[in-house]
Amino acid sequence: MLLDKDIEGWVALCDENAVFEFPFAPERYPKRLEGRTAVAAYLRDYPDPIDLHAFPYVEIHRTGRPDTIVVEMHATGRIMASGAPYEGDYVVVMTAAEGRITRYRDYWNPLGVPASMDAAKSRTSPGGTPRPRPTMRPAPHPDGVS
Repeated sequence: MLLDKDIEGWVALCDENAVFEFPFAPERYPKRLEGRTAVAAYLRDYPDPIDLHAFPYVEIHRTGRPDTIVVEMHATGRIMASGAPYEGDYVVVMTAAEGRITRYRDYWNPLGVPASMDAAKSRTSPGGTPRPRPTMRPAPHPDGVS
């Protein structure tokens, strides 16, 4: 759905009370989103920062809990502000219940955010408040994830 820019469909996969967390997010990015409405607002400007073209690598790891998985992904695309190629690695811990995402923890590396994306993010909304921008986050590949 992200590749098709179907944000409405992707947000519909979330539980009404879903919690999204970004533990390593720098100050200018949200660390926590609570509820489907907050997730939809966060993603409203997709794909302004990055036009994703493909996920050539996706590996899903089972955990000791049947409702939780760890996903490693590699994404390719284009940084919209500069036209430069984009490549990012992600590690996400996702929990679901009754077919809906209830918790989404994205361990992305803020050092991987190109300056051109920060420039795009710094645009402001009509009310003058910074818009949360990137939807996909570069993430480190921690040892021991399998």
